[in-house]
Amino acid sequence: MNQSSRSNATASFENRIARYFFPLSILLMALTGFGQMPIYKRYYMSELPGFGWLADFITTRYLHYLGAALLLALVSYFVFDYFFLQRKNIKVTLSGYLRMALLSGIIITGILFVIKNFPVHYFSPQFIIFLNLCHLGLVMAFLLVNLYCLVFKKKWTMTRLMHK
Repeated sequence: MNQSSRSNATASFENRIARYFFPLSILLMALTGFGQMPIYKRYYMSELPGFGWLADFITTRYLHYLGAALLLALVSYFVFDYFFLQRKNIKVTLSGYLRMALLSGIIITGILFVIKNFPVHYFSPQFIIFLNLCHLGLVMAFLLVNLYCLVFKKKWTMTRLMHK
């Protein structure tokens, strides 16, 4: 096996691993994000066997932070992979741009929430409510767009046609 094919095989394996972790991180973020609201305990979902941890605010918060770190790492990997390695081979589809815009909004509002938790920063109560509604609305839109793309087999990227 020559160097080129071995590096392609390694890149393909790394990409496959990242593509499995991305939906898992989204699932973890959605599950723990909704756990920040008291819906699991209120609607008795936390009483299902194995789901009691969903009613614990601190547990869901730290798992949400862990999922956010994983999501940021994966998004960084995909961005660098696209711009430095794959830009000539693939192009982003319209549904990919829409999902990127929604995901960027989620990340920005999430970062603002983390900043809000530092004691040296003060956000007005109205801004916090606005931020909360934006974050939740972007998450719901992202999940619905991804469901649509899953059902209708819309991809983030497509192969560029090379004319020689």
